[in-house]
Amino acid sequence: MSSSTAASGISPIADAAPVSLCAREPHVPADRLVAEMVPPPRFDSVRFSTYLPDPNQPSQFEAVKVLEGFAGGLGGAHAVAGGKRGFFGFGKGRERAKGKGAKVPAGPRGVYLDGGYGVGKTHLLASLWHATPAEPSLKAFGTFVELTNLVGALGFQQTVQTLSNHRLLCIDEFELDDPGDTVLVSSLLRKLVDAGVALAATSNTLPGKLGEGRFAAVDFLREIQGLSAHFRTLRIDGEDYRHRGLPEAPAPYSDEQVTKTAYATAGASLDDFPQLLEHLARVHPSRYGALTDGLKAVCLTDVRPVPDQSTALRLVVLADRLYDREVPVLASGLPFDQLFSEDMLKGGYRKKYFRAISRLTALARDGKRLVESA
Repeated sequence: MSSSTAASGISPIADAAPVSLCAREPHVPADRLVAEMVPPPRFDSVRFSTYLPDPNQPSQFEAVKVLEGFAGGLGGAHAVAGGKRGFFGFGKGRERAKGKGAKVPAGPRGVYLDGGYGVGKTHLLASLWHATPAEPSLKAFGTFVELTNLVGALGFQQTVQTLSNHRLLCIDEFELDDPGDTVLVSSLLRKLVDAGVALAATSNTLPGKLGEGRFAAVDFLREIQGLSAHFRTLRIDGEDYRHRGLPEAPAPYSDEQVTKTAYATAGASLDDFPQLLEHLARVHPSRYGALTDGLKAVCLTDVRPVPDQSTALRLVVLADRLYDREVPVLASGLPFDQLFSEDMLKGGYRKKYFRAISRLTALARDGKRLVESA
């Protein structure tokens, strides 16, 4: 049994038959939340050198160049407020006096990656984490949801103490649609900036914004309340790389094909989609990663449109965790691009839903080979 599986209280998956996600109710201790603040398996081996910029998008080449300089600028002693290390390698002495004997940083202390879904922001963010010359215990990587879960598990002050000695904190998918959590994390980031922690973030677009991220930078800098001067914005243009030049997603399979493949695939799960959606409502989203421990494939029957927005948002989190862990998905019923209603795809969470469709479609391509080998 792996340590993560043991920590979650989940028994190993039997090879004889698929398990049911609906039968799993994992417990995730706080120390696991801290230990898992590293790039997920899908991004464990990515580097700047493995990022493939679109030749038609110069902003992607520029982002790599700037981020490499950012990582190089974090190679010295732990930078603290009043220190003399430039966070982007722009030289020393980028501070100004504020009152007698006091120094505050005058230049950027972090970077914000602005762009639509599928342009490689998470790849670049993970590459920055890997390129920063510090021990893994001195740099942290997680989504906004994972960071708020950490605060909930440890408490605000303990989270500040835990992260204050870090060289770098990377926050993927900074949530701009939850005012309470945004204020909480903004307060946390202010404390960490004061302690000298460098920051890097991506975010989701606020309601009513068109162009998939075109205005996200303005929203992000406004919502982080007083921290905007600490961030340099990097706009990353381009189309969704997950589908650039790739064939269309496979059509849904029959219930019989999905069930047969689940039984023929060691480490697969098999669930009725409506029942799984009901189960997700009983498991906190912070535990969805543990819910997928040990899985080699997720097989779903009777995929149908999600009934409401709360259910849809839970499904988005599960899709993210499956994508992070590179778990193929095989399904019967409706195709994934019909999961969310037209109103949902026009509403405030539209970017999350499009990201979920994009990621589930990519995982469905991975699942096609399982049918062929079953």
